[in-house]
Amino acid sequence: MKKIKINFSDFWDDLNVNDNYFTNLLKQHYDVEISPNPDYLFCSVFGSDHLKYDCIKIFYTGENLCPDFNLVDYALGFHQIAFDDRYLRLPLYIMYQEACEKAQKKHLFEDDYYLSKKNFCNYVISNSISDSSRDRMIQVLSSYKELASGGKYKNNVGGPVPNKIAFEKNYKFTMCFENTGAIGYTTEKIMEAFAGDTIPIYWGNPMIAKEFNPKAFINCHDYSSFEEVLNEVKRIDSNDSLFLEMIKAPIFTEASSAAVYLKNDYLLDFLKHIIDQPIEKAIRRNKIYLGERYEHRAKVHWKLDKALYYPRRLSYYLQNRLRIIKNR
Repeated sequence: MKKIKINFSDFWDDLNVNDNYFTNLLKQHYDVEISPNPDYLFCSVFGSDHLKYDCIKIFYTGENLCPDFNLVDYALGFHQIAFDDRYLRLPLYIMYQEACEKAQKKHLFEDDYYLSKKNFCNYVISNSISDSSRDRMIQVLSSYKELASGGKYKNNVGGPVPNKIAFEKNYKFTMCFENTGAIGYTTEKIMEAFAGDTIPIYWGNPMIAKEFNPKAFINCHDYSSFEEVLNEVKRIDSNDSLFLEMIKAPIFTEASSAAVYLKNDYLLDFLKHIIDQPIEKAIRRNKIYLGERYEHRAKVHWKLDKALYYPRRLSYYLQNRLRIIKNR
């Protein structure tokens, strides 16, 4: 078994470098060492510490941001782009393996189980910063029936729920809006709604119907207004046959791209292609002349950014508090 040295930079604070999706996947085929001097660095969007490293860099984002291929060799992201062997589309829901497993079985229960759902619709949101479409849809749906908010945002169920999927199981519909909208930007939200055995009311990725069975959810992008979406919700909510038809539809069709992303070898083949070639041949970014200058400018900006970290964080915090107060 080939030994490889890896590390992680600029990920979320609670990432366990020894136990995460990437490390565990690689451990199935390599002798993995977490090293301060890695040959392969997985880096993300919550900082620029990756600039300290001189090795093969594999960028990953769970946010609606594009990779900078001048600073990294390879990238994993949301967008529908092709760039030789340097990029692989990897939607965030792939990291939520338990939700993915439950979602693929959500259509297999007896009718009585689905019809026992008497509560209307929920949403679980913690981040108050988002596209204005989210709040507009909350207002539109609330004009019909009360919505249950299980997250920190506009909570009305006595506090944030400890288990999102278990909470969603109590409702016929789940409103799942991405924080921002963009082609390809599909996070865990719709997958968790499927796992909760509810009908997702989805907005975010206009191409979502290519990823999941369009008969299994309400796609806001199919309607000219949120009022039209509400009319469709009312129609399904008031008709058990229509409700059962949608909630019992499998999440995949033969053409659904998400089924491909969830295959065990999808990401592994991409990573093996990088790792199984000599390190010097795996380098893709330009490290000479203008490429070197580009990286140098990025390092200068990074140092300035670190110096201004605490004043900037205070500014973000105050702005966020003002938004929360305004939305109460």
